[in-house]
Amino acid sequence: MELSQLRTLIQVAELGSLSKAADRMRIAQPALSRQVRLLEAELGLRLFVRHGRGMVVTEQGREVLGHAERIMAELEEIRARASNADAPLKGQIAIGMPPTVGDIISVPLVDLFGRSHPQAVLRLVSAYTGYLLDWLHRGEIDVAILYDPRPTRSLRSRPLLLENLFLIGPADAGFSTVRPTPFKTLDGKRLLLPSVPHGLRTIVERCATEAGITLDVAVEADSYATLKDLVRHGHGWTILPLAPIREDIASRRLTAAALIDPVPVRRLVLSHPADRPVSRLARFAGDAIAGIVHDQVERAQWSGQLLAPESLDAEARSR
Repeated sequence: MELSQLRTLIQVAELGSLSKAADRMRIAQPALSRQVRLLEAELGLRLFVRHGRGMVVTEQGREVLGHAERIMAELEEIRARASNADAPLKGQIAIGMPPTVGDIISVPLVDLFGRSHPQAVLRLVSAYTGYLLDWLHRGEIDVAILYDPRPTRSLRSRPLLLENLFLIGPADAGFSTVRPTPFKTLDGKRLLLPSVPHGLRTIVERCATEAGITLDVAVEADSYATLKDLVRHGHGWTILPLAPIREDIASRRLTAAALIDPVPVRRLVLSHPADRPVSRLARFAGDAIAGIVHDQVERAQWSGQLLAPESLDAEARSR
């Protein structure tokens, strides 16, 4: 097995085409095809299904692909550690984050990478925590920002923030961030919330139980943009973090109120897989994200409480 075969596997899997991989790698297509055949013969399994539109990785091929990507990442890490510690890093890194977090940190994060490591290829993946956890374990992303994951030995996690959730209404609702609203006020009100499996919905339902009320959920929508539009057009109220909708609040398209008794909050953590080394790019990304979160909270752009690393360690020990 040769490194060139693993590189070919990765490129063909990503592009779904031998011809496209040949163009990117600047290698003749027959040579790449031969590398794939030799690797399949050595492993004794089919890595791809060939069809008229290209090549699709098989189930067994995906497992081999995961190992190949980790091997290449390790080689890149060896090169990085052998080079000047202050030299700009190269390589690729995939960072997963929930949509609301992406709205806040994507621009400053890309700015930091552009200044410090302009040759690094940054891939930002937006999805909900359940998907991000799966992709993190599969090795499809290198680091993820997650909401309220259960402590597990399969992840190394760094607490970032305890984020406040706010009641969001249309312009004529008259909400104010300086006048808190008791959670029981939501009793009988028409609400627009994410569906039941969503982490935010779980938090809201738990708060409703604590307040002794039953929620009237008229519409379920997992898209924050959809929830905002529905609220803006007067179809009900919702509960969201404040940071991604500050412009809507400032322009009076929406209004927001803090909720109390109880206060709905969710914890934001930064996680790496525990079963493989953390690359220098991933460490830089983690430090950059933590710095951005800290700056946003300090400037009152993100409503919440910064968390110390020991807060997650204590919870893990208590389970």
